[in-house]
Amino acid sequence: MLDDWIRLAKQSKNAKLKKKAVTMRTYRKGILAWYGYHLSIGKVEGINNKIKVMKRNAYGFWDERYLTLRL
Repeated sequence: MLDDWIRLAKQSKNAKLKKKAVTMRTYRKGILAWYGYHLSIGKVEGINNKIKVMKRNAYGFWDERYLTLRL
């Protein structure tokens, strides 16, 4: 069903719809994973964000052992 929509959207004369079809095609695997298994990378992205914030806050005081303890 998603592939059919993408195919039809790509054939459209509407430039925005074509662009959306390209985006949907790019993220197709993740979209289908969400609807098939309710999998999300939100938690992983949240952890990555926390690590980035800690690294930014520790600028100049970098110690990998300390970072590991904070995680």
